[in-house]
Amino acid sequence: MSLASRIANLFRRSHVDREIDDELRAHIEMRTEDNIRTGMEPEAARRDALVRFGNRSVMRERANDAETEPVLAGIGRDLHYALRQLRHAPGFALTAILTLALGIGANVVVLSVLNALVLKPLDLPHADRLYLVEHKEHNWYSQSYPDYVDYRDRNTSFSGMVAYDMAEAALSTGGWATRNFGYLASGNYFDVLGIQPMLGRFFHAADEHGENSAPYIVLSYELWRRRFGGNPRVVGTTVDLNQRPFTVIGVAPQQFHGTETFYWPDFWIPIVEDGQIGYSHNYLNNRSTHNLLVLGRVKPGVTLQQAEENLNAISSQLAQQYPLADNGLNARLIKPGWMGDFYGDSLRSFMTALTALAALVLLAACANLGSIFAARAADRGRELAIRLAIGSSRWHILRQLLTEAVVVSLAGGVVGTAFATPLLQALSRWQPFHDFPVHVTVTANAAVYASALLLSIGSGVFFGLLPARQVWRTDAVRAIRGRATESALFRRLTMRDLLLGVQIALCTLLVTASLVALRGMQRSLHAPLGFQPSGVVLAATQLTMAGYREDQFVPVQNRMLEEVRHIPGVTGAGIIDRVMLGQGCCGSESVFPRGTTDFRKELFDARNFSISPGYLEASGTRLLSGRDFTAQDTATSPQVVLVNPTFARIMFGDKPPVGQQFLLFRGTQPKQVVGVVEDGKYQSLTEEPQPAMFFPMTQEINNYYTVFAVRSDRPAAEIAAALDRTLTSIDPRLPLSIRPWSVALDMALFPARAAAAALGVMGLLAAMLAVTGTFGMAAYSVSKRMRELGLRVALGARRVELMRSALGRPLLLLISGSVVGLAAGVVASRLLAQIVYEATPRDPLVLVGVLATMAFIGLVATWAPARHALSIDPARLLREE
Repeated sequence: MSLASRIANLFRRSHVDREIDDELRAHIEMRTEDNIRTGMEPEAARRDALVRFGNRSVMRERANDAETEPVLAGIGRDLHYALRQLRHAPGFALTAILTLALGIGANVVVLSVLNALVLKPLDLPHADRLYLVEHKEHNWYSQSYPDYVDYRDRNTSFSGMVAYDMAEAALSTGGWATRNFGYLASGNYFDVLGIQPMLGRFFHAADEHGENSAPYIVLSYELWRRRFGGNPRVVGTTVDLNQRPFTVIGVAPQQFHGTETFYWPDFWIPIVEDGQIGYSHNYLNNRSTHNLLVLGRVKPGVTLQQAEENLNAISSQLAQQYPLADNGLNARLIKPGWMGDFYGDSLRSFMTALTALAALVLLAACANLGSIFAARAADRGRELAIRLAIGSSRWHILRQLLTEAVVVSLAGGVVGTAFATPLLQALSRWQPFHDFPVHVTVTANAAVYASALLLSIGSGVFFGLLPARQVWRTDAVRAIRGRATESALFRRLTMRDLLLGVQIALCTLLVTASLVALRGMQRSLHAPLGFQPSGVVLAATQLTMAGYREDQFVPVQNRMLEEVRHIPGVTGAGIIDRVMLGQGCCGSESVFPRGTTDFRKELFDARNFSISPGYLEASGTRLLSGRDFTAQDTATSPQVVLVNPTFARIMFGDKPPVGQQFLLFRGTQPKQVVGVVEDGKYQSLTEEPQPAMFFPMTQEINNYYTVFAVRSDRPAAEIAAALDRTLTSIDPRLPLSIRPWSVALDMALFPARAAAAALGVMGLLAAMLAVTGTFGMAAYSVSKRMRELGLRVALGARRVELMRSALGRPLLLLISGSVVGLAAGVVASRLLAQIVYEATPRDPLVLVGVLATMAFIGLVATWAPARHALSIDPARLLREE
């Protein structure tokens, strides 16, 4: 019989079994008839036929092996037996499946996020050859446009290089203006990336003929559906960006969301149109303005090292040609998706820590699973001994136990993956910031599902082999007679003790990490920020969105500020050009001592802000010395500046800073310090003290943002409504973003909140596993020692002695595991300190919280076993014996 026929017979076993039974029956009947013909009685004839034929079960197995594939048939029998055993023990099956489902589900979610954000952040053709160009030494992630052009035209290692920058503009159609975010991109952007439009066409390098020569716009699929109702006739129409006309030439495909993972643009316009929408970056000519991200596609066959060496050779040439602008210019290539190391380093650190914690949850689940399997194997000792006694091989028994473990593990993996799927869908729909287009598509792909399958099978195989030693050393005769010694029982429980101790230590570690994150987040809400956001409402706009020119900014800002100050209930109001700890913060400038003549090497970089008189009072920023800005600080008056103590210490040392002067790179007129304001947090809560300087908005005009900080004792909703009416009455064309300052801090608080949420979930899962593991150990200990405990009660043992005997081992493991886990938490929290403000496990509240949590876990886990032990009736137990 062919192999194909044998395999096919596996799927028609009932038919094959009937045929074999009919054939066996026919052979026996034929032998019986032959015996009768020789003169034997019918009963004796049949008995003789059966004896001569042999064991029917053995003959049936041999016939089955002849008709089917033996290996597959054996696997099929093991699966059938495993399913039958699990059906007879639903409590064990459900507990084991849910235990592993928790660990697998957590890892599927984390692996999917890791895959989406770090491993494969951009879904683009040949994304493995796309690299972002960074400065190697200065750790800048951006470039100047002239440097980009030189890199693009002089290199021999890239098939193409593109430049782009994020932009925001007021998009107007039919008199309706909305604030939208998009890209300024080089003309070859879409061609190099290999993207095809869904409608119309994309702009190309051939469309660019100098500044303001390509007034075209490409819409994203989402904006096309949301704003234009998916109308295909939108191609060829005109829309206004910041009151400037642009022709819609195409719509991007639905799956394309730009070249940054988190930032989903609404539109793309050629970079030569920068001045047309009022940004005035002077991109095309200024080699000192580093605002652009540069992305290159490495040619096939070119290594990363070769490409970097090629770019660095070009950098050396540029440094010789332009010593003032490109001195020290060099390049390194990194994977794109998170603005290089600007966000990439913190993201990778966070994902590394989260992946490690998810692995610990899975390890805790597996330890729990191993403990369950070990207990089940111990409980089935008599059954295994009987099977050995009637002829089953130890290998066959072990194979069946292993099959049972793998079935449970696969079921747990399926349940965990099914549980993770809706969580991933919710993450993909989540938009954490209302005013900024942050989206992340997180889905489990084939690689994630394969990883979940491997984790499931690996867990089943590893922990299914735990009973192997017990099976191999089982003495069938002693087990059947029930003569297992106490020492043997102790040996069987040694593995369970170890697994439970590991599980509790991991639980304590995860609970410690989650409480550290929660405590860090609570501290971050009360951190010294350098301003007081409580009671302040921010109203942000961009004057260029309404078509204002730079020379019109200050008069319009002053008029608006004066109107805002007359709103009833306003106790303070001022203007700043960036929201500290908010989206768009922060810029920096090179600082030089007075008398510097060689500007190729700055002393340091400092955060820079433009503010109006009254801003310090409105924001709650303390003036430590000197004076605030006044209306007399104008464009024609001496150049003045406020600095923070960190700036003063680096620049002036121990000298009093007020009255001192320094230089900025872009001008030779010295800046005179007239005041010192307190240090603050400018870009992230975990940053070290940064030097910062504040300029009068009349002297350092910023055309990015105008942010009104309005302090009032009135409810935020009332002030927000009044601000909207006041500012809209001055110019209804200006899109406004009005929100309390506490809400504007969402971006700064996001890492801490994400860490607290993720670690809180991990800690909860670990606590659940610790409860089930400790409960199982305690319940098993009580159930196996009922007779001993009954004798102790009969002999007059007190409750305390009884509880010590019944639950001493689980509680000892709980205490020792908690100590080890707490010590490990001290080490692990160093990772958290990178993303959570002042994360430390040495906080007394954290220590008390961990101890209280573990004590609660012990109480919950041992409550039912303790009640069972205390309810022992020794008379009934002895009668049953």
